[in-house]
Parts: sequence; C-alpha cells; structure tokens
Amino acid sequence: MTVASRVKPLDLFTPEEWAKVSARSSWRGIWMVVHAWGTILLAGALFVAFPNPLTYVLAVMIIGARQLGLAILMHEAAHGGLHPNLKVNDGLGEWLCAAPTGASLKSYRPYHLTHHKYAQQAEDPDLILSAPFPTTRASLNRKIIRDLTGQTFFKQRFGPLLGKLKGSKAIGQPKGAIFSGEIARQKPFLLWNLGLLIALSMVGLWWAWLALWIVPMATWFPLVTRLRNIAEHALVARDEPDPFRHARTTKANWIERLLIAPYHVNFHAEHHMFMHTPCWNLPLAHRLLEQKGLTGGMLTAPGYLSVLKAASAKPVAG
Repeated sequence: MTVASRVKPLDLFTPEEWAKVSARSSWRGIWMVVHAWGTILLAGALFVAFPNPLTYVLAVMIIGARQLGLAILMHEAAHGGLHPNLKVNDGLGEWLCAAPTGASLKSYRPYHLTHHKYAQQAEDPDLILSAPFPTTRASLNRKIIRDLTGQTFFKQRFGPLLGKLKGSKAIGQPKGAIFSGEIARQKPFLLWNLGLLIALSMVGLWWAWLALWIVPMATWFPLVTRLRNIAEHALVARDEPDPFRHARTTKANWIERLLIAPYHVNFHAEHHMFMHTPCWNLPLAHRLLEQKGLTGGMLTAPGYLSVLKAASAKPVAG
C-alpha cells in the first residue's frame, strides 16, 4: 500500500507561525456549532415571519447549507478539532452535528482518516467520488436534477434498507429483523427528528419539520455536498506524489460561503497538508503560505463555478 506523501509543517513555517496555525480552542468549535444551529433557526424564522416563495427558497438553501455545515463540523470532530477535550469534542460531533443529519462520527472517523492516509492513492476510499470526472455537462446536469428533486436523498437514506429487503430471501433473514436493525442503526437520527417534530408542534409549527428541515435535507444538502466533493478532489491526479496537490482549495466569496461552503471547507488543500489544524486556522495557513510564495504549486480554483465548468468539460461522444 502506498501512503500519501506528507509535508513537515516546520519546513514551511517558523515555530511561532506553526504554533498559531495549529492552536486549538476551547470555545471556537462550540461557537461554530451554535452558529450553525442559530443560522438554521434564523433562516426558518425568516420564512415564518415573511412567508412567500422567495423567502422559502432562500430558507431552504441556507438551511441545507448549514446542514452541510453540521457535516463539516462532524468532520472537524473526526480530527479532534472541535474541542481540546476529546469527550467534549466527540459529544458535540456525534450528537449535535452527526446525528441530526443521519451520520455517525464513530463510523465516519476511521473511514475518513483512511482517506487522509491514502489521499488520491489506490487505497483511498473516496476515489469513487472523484472517479467520474471529468464528465459531460449533460451528465452533471442529471446529477444536479437528481439532487434537487430528492432522488439522491431517497437513494442514500432508503437504498440500503430496500436492498436488504430485496435480498432477504437469499440471505434467509426475516424482514422484521431487517427493519428493526435499520431502526437501531438510525436511532439517533430518528430520535433527533422526532424531537424536532415534537418541539415544532408545541409552538404550532409542525409543518416546519417537513418544509424547513426535511426538504432542505432532501434537496439543497445533497447538491452542496456534491459540489463540495467535486471542488475538493475532482480532476486531482490519481497517485499524485505532491502533497500540495492532493486536494483543491477553492476561493469562495461571501455568497458561496453562505450557500455552498461554510466553515472554511473551501481550504481543502491546506486541510490535507495540515489535517489536524482546526478549520478556523486554515485561512491563516493559506495567507502564510501565500506570503512565502508557496501557493503557486498548490491546486487552486478561483471559484466553485470554475471547478464545475472544468469537471463537466468532457466532450459528448460522437
């Protein structure tokens, strides 16, 4: 197995600079989790206060992006970056970030650290996400339509269960046992959603659970997750030996940070080079590298639209 090449931070930074870049915080991660949930509540409140198609679409986009934000903060917890205390870090990551979006920090961490260990090498479990690119514009459009119409959500959320039910006879497992096993696996997610539904019903907004939580999760969240995956690793060379080019950093304006790339997720090249650096220090790492003239060899993009154009530039077969 070929382990991805690494950089030595002190070959790039002074000890003082690296101390700032790698510094952890007992409050920044907590603040980001509070910020994600606060943004979700404010976006929902915007539509409740001013109900019209424009505010609804905006609320769905903002909430879906912050659901991605929760996934990003779960990712931060997988690296131990949300809080210096591992129990606090894992508690925040599991119950306030992963569970509400149907993920599991416990399952995600070993998978994701394997991705870092073998980034862009044959053993990288995330290679399947970048393998289809470049693709045609029509193919990318079909993927976007599947995301926005809930097809991706349905496949990801119910596909495993339906597959098990379909093969229940072959494996000799009762359908009741399959259902109970799936409920047990999804228990944190189901409890979170039940809690949200009860809480909203108590204030007369039972419909908001579907309209302002499930709809964003079934539409905008899958789309921006796809955009994130494309921006990070699509068109990155397989077996790439240069650690500056294992992932892509995409410049993001304030609209992209609001609707596509929250919590500094766009600084993905820096994240792969310094994977235990807290996400809020990645912009600092980028600035220091830029000041030292080291970003010229880094894989970067001027914005998300430019990455999508490159990722969908495959000619249609004649």
